[in-house]
Amino acid sequence: MPIFMDRHNLPGVTLQDAADAHHKDVELQNNHNCKALTYWVDEERDNAFCLIEAPNKEAVRALHNNAHGLIPHEIIEVDPNVVNAFLGRINDPSPRLDESLNQIFDSAYRVIMVIESSNFLNRVESHQFTLFSQKFHNSVNKSIQKFDGRIVLLDNNSYLVSFDSVTNAVFCALKIQSNFKYITPKFDSYLRRLKIGLSIGAPVTSKKNLFEEAINLSTYMCEVIKEQVVLSSEIKKIYDHENHNAFLTKEEVRVLKPKEERFLFQLMEFINSRWHDHELTVEDFSIHLSYSRSQVYRKFMNLTGKSPNAFLRDFRLHRALRLLYDQKGNISEIAFESGFNSPAYFSKCFYEKYNILPSKYLQQHVY
Repeated sequence: MPIFMDRHNLPGVTLQDAADAHHKDVELQNNHNCKALTYWVDEERDNAFCLIEAPNKEAVRALHNNAHGLIPHEIIEVDPNVVNAFLGRINDPSPRLDESLNQIFDSAYRVIMVIESSNFLNRVESHQFTLFSQKFHNSVNKSIQKFDGRIVLLDNNSYLVSFDSVTNAVFCALKIQSNFKYITPKFDSYLRRLKIGLSIGAPVTSKKNLFEEAINLSTYMCEVIKEQVVLSSEIKKIYDHENHNAFLTKEEVRVLKPKEERFLFQLMEFINSRWHDHELTVEDFSIHLSYSRSQVYRKFMNLTGKSPNAFLRDFRLHRALRLLYDQKGNISEIAFESGFNSPAYFSKCFYEKYNILPSKYLQQHVY
């Protein structure tokens, strides 16, 4: 039977309220062919979240309606393994009930860390890179374990990590950043790429997937922002509160302002829908984002360190690199798919960016 997670927006909700509602769900769950697995509540943000095994979303709504009348605002189907990876549990902690009616002191809000460590450019002839990769992953895993993070997803060049604690997440990011300098002292700059994005969010929003909004923001930070470690404005606010405004230098991290985050979301939603269009221009950015050309230029330079044209070209090249790595077509097909007018111009830009021709890259890294 599928498992669903829902979100209730409940102004003034208390931990006791959520525990009472969960207890009522458990009492009536058999009447609706459901199983109320557990819940989370965040009094500060006026949210509660329930995890329920049920035949469908309608059964979840019916159970809540008959048990206590609190209809969820959003419901998504989830993978229990993913829920456990992000949140650390999928059932009520043992013992199931205590004298406080199973009050569970656990907010479902989590810090989402995205780490990107390369551009798929590991050279076949370089055993050094293999050694670097091993050292890097060992170092990252030790840091994540030390600061109580949970790895949700890992591939050759990126991590998705969940933390309960903002302070632990920030300390972990700084530790990874510090260690990285000593692991790769002799590597060319384009082989020493490390980007870390930290944001915080709820598991269920208007999006389809678990923690999708927070994951998107952390990912955009890695893809777009020029600094190595980037924090959302809410992460910085909570970190300051937990550490009595302990100082973080600009050399260590970049903290985004709320208006910068909004611009970043607007930008990435637009570019993700149009990056493959070879007719896309800076004027299109200006029109869609509702800024003048000069404002768009300043915002791009502030966030990315690049002009809009340079950013678009590099964005396309990075996507093309991924397509090549994943063998999603031949060079000509990927060139046009990535918004380039011709394979020859694509190869020229690719070589200028990565110091290797696409054909040579395929020979060394894919075939």
